[in-house]
Amino acid sequence: MQPSSHPWFAACLLSGRPTVGALMSLCEENHGRLLRLAPGLRQATGRLTSRRSGGVDLHLEVEEQARYTTQLRLTHVFHLPDSTDPRPEPNACLRVYHDARQVEVLDLRQSVLPLRGGYQPPALVDKWQANLFLAKWLTFCLRQGHCFQHPGVATPPLGSVASTPFCT
Repeated sequence: MQPSSHPWFAACLLSGRPTVGALMSLCEENHGRLLRLAPGLRQATGRLTSRRSGGVDLHLEVEEQARYTTQLRLTHVFHLPDSTDPRPEPNACLRVYHDARQVEVLDLRQSVLPLRGGYQPPALVDKWQANLFLAKWLTFCLRQGHCFQHPGVATPPLGSVASTPFCT
């Protein structure tokens, strides 16, 4: 995960008791990561796939595009040898607030970490854990070289984390 610009961020992370301010900062950082992964997100429609040689495909599906928000699904899809059904893992439904530069995890399904869904009160810790998972996953995807390039949108500058020779 990238270092936060807020000095209390690490304290919240280590204590397991996040604040609303720390959660907002994490959502803002996730917005930056997501835009490096999908630089043309505001104009994107339908399904996009990022393929990396020797890696698992990353899929982004725009479910809803509005003036100030985008709702999307982000997932890796695994094709297991014992099954004919592909397995999405993790499988995240996200809402991007373009004007506020925030990403909200609406739903996160994955089998690695014990996260509660539905955000029942008190929800701050659950939202913190889901957004922290998203931060680490987005960072992993960027380091793997994943990138969703929408037609008509300039490629990220060379040397940036998301630059890759083949974005689809």
